[in-house]
Formats: sequence, structure tokens, C-alpha cells
Amino acid sequence: MSSDDRSDVLVRVQGAGKLYKIYNQPHDRLKQALWRKRQFYKPFWALRNVSFEVKRGESVAIVGRNGSGKSTLLQIIAGTLLPTEGEVRVAGRLYALLELGSGFNREFTGRENVFLTASILNIPKEEIRRRFDEIAAFADIGEYIDQPVRTYSSGMFARLAFAVAVAVEPDILIVDEILAVGDIGFQQKCIARLREMREGGLTLLLVSHSPDAVRSICQKALFLVNGQPTYWGTAEATVNLYLRHIRELANKEALRDRATFQRPVPFRTQIQGGIRYGTGHVQIESVELLDDAGQPCQAFAFGDRITLEARLRSHIDVDKLSVSFLVRDMTGIDLMGTTTFDEGVALPELRKDWTLRVRFAFLNCLRQGSFGISLAVNRVTQRASTDNLLFDQIDGCAAFSVIADPGRPVHYKFHNPVDVQLEAKNGEVLRA
Repeated sequence: MSSDDRSDVLVRVQGAGKLYKIYNQPHDRLKQALWRKRQFYKPFWALRNVSFEVKRGESVAIVGRNGSGKSTLLQIIAGTLLPTEGEVRVAGRLYALLELGSGFNREFTGRENVFLTASILNIPKEEIRRRFDEIAAFADIGEYIDQPVRTYSSGMFARLAFAVAVAVEPDILIVDEILAVGDIGFQQKCIARLREMREGGLTLLLVSHSPDAVRSICQKALFLVNGQPTYWGTAEATVNLYLRHIRELANKEALRDRATFQRPVPFRTQIQGGIRYGTGHVQIESVELLDDAGQPCQAFAFGDRITLEARLRSHIDVDKLSVSFLVRDMTGIDLMGTTTFDEGVALPELRKDWTLRVRFAFLNCLRQGSFGISLAVNRVTQRASTDNLLFDQIDGCAAFSVIADPGRPVHYKFHNPVDVQLEAKNGEVLRA
């Protein structure tokens, strides 16, 4: 790496690890202090062997299950926690939103906390005075801005904390699940502002359990399992592996008391796509996109009828099947889809080596662009999907493009038919 490249790296983590000593009884701590050659604790590595770099203007997500070490890693980068091993270097002004209300004095008002935060970051008081109205408008908590923050709800905490983070214009912003708090309007406003700040050169580290938030905001992601780095790559690829991990764990739990499904069946047909996983007891053998005439097609115009046809083969006797599909855009955002279970379509019981052809047909309401399809086969009987068992899932098993129609522009991700009415002065209703 050249010196120019190195100067562009704002966060460098090298072999970072965090060890906690778990004592069974309080007096074991005293024993450990007195007899250091003996070990009276159980070592627990919350984080280990983590290395990565984040350059100026990059946005990186940390994903993983609860307890995987995500928050520990962010605290180490923020400097609120010291690593047991390894090294972390940070260049530039850093602002961390790690916990609701962290950094705020609960007895101070919202207004007072804004100026307190600014003083800690060495931002001139006059500068914050000029920006205060903007901060208050973004937080949108009304008269509560002059009330002690101990009276705030979690949503109000999040609003004010994020408004301050935006105003202080950090070089590096760390956000740990704060976007999960508050109403959907606030979350969308935060995501839009994060994108804007990222375009302006902000370096972002984000922890979120929302796959769409990670895909839409972040360029790269780190996947942690039990404190260990499992994958580092693009946000979409990392999120797909994370979701695969979650579903495989759910499958193991579902299989625990089901002897019929405990021995997986190898996948026997090669299908194009990215990640494929499941028990293999029922498998997808072919996937095809058809036009309205029933012919294979990979390019559609707005308003065309798209048919997704899948052929399945069962390797056991099985019932209660459900087939699902979703359409995803090139940025990795899930746009639409459904399941036969949700549509109230009961699939027939299958015997070993029986096949089943399933077709999903829908009108194309998508804007111009390229799209991918993911397909899955499950066994499920409960609306809450508590007994969901995944047999086969293939991400990106089919792809298609939507051709632009100058006469029917679609300005957003997709168009939903809208009824427009006009009322003339004489009261006559004209339908446009």
C-alpha cells in the first residue's frame, strides 16, 4: 500500500480481540489477584482475530446475530473499550451513536446537551448556535428540546442524538442499531441523510439487523460469528451469507425432533444463481421466465405479464409445502414477492421422486433496469412460520431486464396503478 493509500484509511483494525474473565463466584476475583499463577476464571473471547480497513467515504456494516461481537467491535473502534489484543487506529473526528442517550447528561435539557456535545468535540459555541435551529428541526421533538432528557422516550432520544451527529459533521460516524428506534418516517429520514453524508465523504460504520438498510446504505460489510470474522466483502454478498446462516440455524432447530429430515439430500441439479442452501429433501430442478405467450423471455416492458415457472422434485414423501419467490433490484433491495402459503394455495402432497410445476404470474410494474429472482421451497403449517423448514433456496436463480417506455415513465422503483379524479367547477366528475 502506498503512502497516499494509507492516508486515505480512516479506520484500521489489526488482529483485534476482547477477552472477558468469567468468575463463578465473587471471591474468585480475590483469589485470582492473590494467586496469579493459577486461573480462577473461565476465559470468554467476545471478539478475536478481527482485521479490516475503512477508507474515507466508505460505508461499512457489521452484521451478525446478537452476541456475535458487533457492539464490542464498535466500542473498541470508538475508544470506549480497550482491546485485549491487537491494534485499532482511527484518524479524523469520530462521533459514535452506540446507545440511546450515551454522551448525554440526563439532567440537562436537550438544548443544553447539544451545546455540551459540541464543546466535547471542540466545536465553537457560535457555530452550534448558528446550526441549532437546523438541529431542532431535524430532531422534531417540539418543546421537549427544553426539557430534561430523562423525560424523553427512546424515540426522542434517537431523534436528538442523530440530529446532533448530523450537525457536528464527523469524519467517521458509528451507528449501532439506533435506526431501529422511532417511527418509520424518522428511519427513512435518517437513511436519506446518511446517504447524503456518505456522498459528501462521510466514513460510516453501521450495525443494523435490517438487510435493506445495510444493502442501501453500505458498500462493504463484515460478518461476525461468535466473535470471529467469517466474511468481508460487498454489502449484498455479506448480507446474503448472513441470512443463509440464520436460516440454516433455524433449520437445525426445526430438524431437532424430526427424524425424517435429519439426513440432508445433496443437490442433484445445477441451477444458476449465487447462494444455494437447504436440506435438499425437495429440490428446485429448473427455473424459467416466460412471456404472455408462454415463451422463454428475459426482457419485459412496463405492463407485460411475467410468469415465473419452477419445476420441483421431492426425494421423500412430504406434505404442507410452500413455494416462495422475491424480486430484487441491482442494489440488493427486495421489491416484491409472495408465497403459495400466503396466497392460500395448498400444494399437493408429494411422494418420493414425484415432480411439481409451480407458476407465479404478475404484471410488470417495475421501472427500467435489471432484476434478479430468488426462489425457495419450504414446509410450513403455522402462519407465524414457527415450524418453517427450508428444503431449497437459490438466490439469483433467474434474471430479467425491464425496457424503458418513453410513453409510460416510472420514476420510482415500481408503479402501482393509481385512480386519478378531477372535479370541475360545475360539480361534474371527470375521470382522467
